[in-house]
Amino acid sequence: MASAIQQLLPNEQIIYYGDTAHLPYGDKSKDTIIYYSEKITRYLLDNNCKVIVIACNTASANAFENVVKLAGKKAEVINVIDPVVAYIGQHHSERKIGVIGTKGTISSATYKNKITGLNKNIRVSQLATPLLVPMIEEAFIYDDISNAIIRNYLSRTELNDIESLVLGCTHYPIIKNQIKKFYNFSIDVLDSARIVAEHLQHQLDRLHLNARKKQNDNIFLVSDYTEYFKIIARMFFDEEITLQKKNIWQDQ
Repeated sequence: MASAIQQLLPNEQIIYYGDTAHLPYGDKSKDTIIYYSEKITRYLLDNNCKVIVIACNTASANAFENVVKLAGKKAEVINVIDPVVAYIGQHHSERKIGVIGTKGTISSATYKNKITGLNKNIRVSQLATPLLVPMIEEAFIYDDISNAIIRNYLSRTELNDIESLVLGCTHYPIIKNQIKKFYNFSIDVLDSARIVAEHLQHQLDRLHLNARKKQNDNIFLVSDYTEYFKIIARMFFDEEITLQKKNIWQDQ
């Protein structure tokens, strides 16, 4: 997500906070996800962020309204689900859509309810794929283990005859090519990164909040530093980035 925003909006300073100490969010209770999300929001508001992008599908599904209320008029709040739903409504009507994500995202039924609420002619089938995030975070990628797990999930009856697939987790774009290969590149595989970045650009234009030139360097913070997360960050950015450990639960 941060990489797509950086590419599309190079003049904007990004303050990225990755809550690596508490990942994955997908198996946490809704109350816990709200607590983590509000804590991070307070930190970002204290650092004068003008827009907060909830770059997590599980947090978007469970804590969006809480974050909006907390941010008030101090910052705009964007989640990663609504822009994708709007995109599907514009470009993928009359199709059968599959959605894969964490248990938290799928059990919330947010994607399904919002897509069918927008267009009842779009059929939506969901599947929780909880092993994909730990698989990616443990760097089991592009090997027999990852291929077997991906094949097992995508072969489930819930995803039979889909014409488009929503990657309902911001980790999943790392394995997007493997997923497309499973389908012989015959269906549209949608990840939220570019869609949300374009939505953010539109919102900044609408609110006249665009940065005219780069004022400060991007900042990448994590609640717990791990080598695996450094590897994942490199996969997303195709370059080395400096991760700083910032445990806001101890600092506040």
